[in-house]
Amino acid sequence: MFLTGFLSRFKTEWIAQRYVFAAMGMLAMVNCYTMRACLSVAINEMTPPPYTSPSAAAGEDSCPVDTSTGPATNGSSSGTTKEDYPFDWSSESIGLILGAFYIGYILTHVPGGMLAERFGGKHTLGFGVLTTTLSTCLTPWACQVGDVAGAVVVRIIMGLGEGVVFPAVFVMLAKWAPMQERNVMGTIVLAGNQLGTLLGNLLSGYLLHWFGWTTTFYVYGGLGLAWYFFWLILCYSEPSESPFTSDKELAYLRKNVVGAQQTKEKEEKVPTPWLPMLTSPPVLALIFTEVGHDWGFYTMITDLPKYMSDVQHVKIADNGILSSLPFLSMWISSIVLSAFGDYILSKGVVSNTTLRKVFTTVGSVGPGAFLLAAAYAGCDGTLVVTLFCIGMATMGAFYPGMRVNALDLSPRHAGTIGALMNGTGSLAGIAAPYIIGMIAPNGLMSEWKIVFGINFAVMAIPNLSFIVYGSGDVQWWDDPDGKRPRPAADDDDAERANLGVRPTPTGDHRGDHTPSAPAKY
Repeated sequence: MFLTGFLSRFKTEWIAQRYVFAAMGMLAMVNCYTMRACLSVAINEMTPPPYTSPSAAAGEDSCPVDTSTGPATNGSSSGTTKEDYPFDWSSESIGLILGAFYIGYILTHVPGGMLAERFGGKHTLGFGVLTTTLSTCLTPWACQVGDVAGAVVVRIIMGLGEGVVFPAVFVMLAKWAPMQERNVMGTIVLAGNQLGTLLGNLLSGYLLHWFGWTTTFYVYGGLGLAWYFFWLILCYSEPSESPFTSDKELAYLRKNVVGAQQTKEKEEKVPTPWLPMLTSPPVLALIFTEVGHDWGFYTMITDLPKYMSDVQHVKIADNGILSSLPFLSMWISSIVLSAFGDYILSKGVVSNTTLRKVFTTVGSVGPGAFLLAAAYAGCDGTLVVTLFCIGMATMGAFYPGMRVNALDLSPRHAGTIGALMNGTGSLAGIAAPYIIGMIAPNGLMSEWKIVFGINFAVMAIPNLSFIVYGSGDVQWWDDPDGKRPRPAADDDDAERANLGVRPTPTGDHRGDHTPSAPAKY
């Protein structure tokens, strides 16, 4: 009786189920990224820092070491030696281990999107997080038994599991997020990666300081298991499947969510339009821009703690705090900018396409410029961290920019597009740590200036394709009937036809995705 009454109140009185999904989806991303990021911090306690010659340490190419509190470099006057670390991995091996995750990550993106579109996102996403969780718990054992090879294998398996998470999230957002709330809901869920990286860096520093390097993996793995338990109970692939969705909310979602209007029987008969999708200029521009964004983002995830340790010589507990601040800035800015984006769209100030292009440009050029400036800030730790925070705050514009763009282009195939963009972008996750390991093996400022110079170029150049070809409109091939655009009747329609956009009747500007004023729920 108590449980029945509880579920009844949960369904009709407490909170809309789309917000329950948004919260649990965000926590899924948080868990995935804490588990992904914890090795980047823990590895500074697992392996000795790079050797810095006395002449370099005394010059302008290296920051001074506080031997009373900071980590020692090999050959310093501190008593810390290689023998005090459980592993003696080279800089290249560390880059290989950190990048190995993305080898598996890429392989399951497209299959994960297709599975989620066909069978629903709930269990696809849940299985991905569970696989990541179990791999995290096994990481200490794999490193101790298999050394570099063991670490690489367990990271690949972790990537295989987490690779299905993003496409499954896109599929579920297409079912649960009304157009009028898409920017905010999409950002709340997808920006969980920043919050997860923040918490992963912040808590890992303390866990490493007080309990040792193995503890971080067990703590985050335990939190992942707890999340999976609640996910199975509370969340469902579609609003109509959830016993907690009220009749009022279900009616609202069916009216305002394209994905919720599609019946499962109809979706199963709609093949993925591979040729039109893979030759669509807006999709190709989106994928290309994602590669640039991911290069910068993964550089920060995998190598910011290493930069703070090797170059700034920050002790491990403080490293976790300082490495988390830029991601806190990014998380806050992504939420604020997404709310602002929804507001100006609701007022008809700009079209959806313009909004996506402006925010994506800010999120491309801003981070690259400020991170490069940080590399030239020398040993002024306060200025360096401030510039990192400003740069990552501008990166938050990606979320109301290109991050939710797959939902614009094709609500029916958002999972597949999300898989293509995130999977292709993950190539940067493989390349960036390894290349950085080769460029900056000695932890010198001159080496890291090159790293952040390359980062600026890789982030800014692909953005040009999005400025030219990006779109916020539903594409014609999203239509299950596969009808091509009609002949252009005016200049606006001509531009839409050139981009392959589904035509709209005269006077109907739904393609701009500027929301009307639907009934509120």
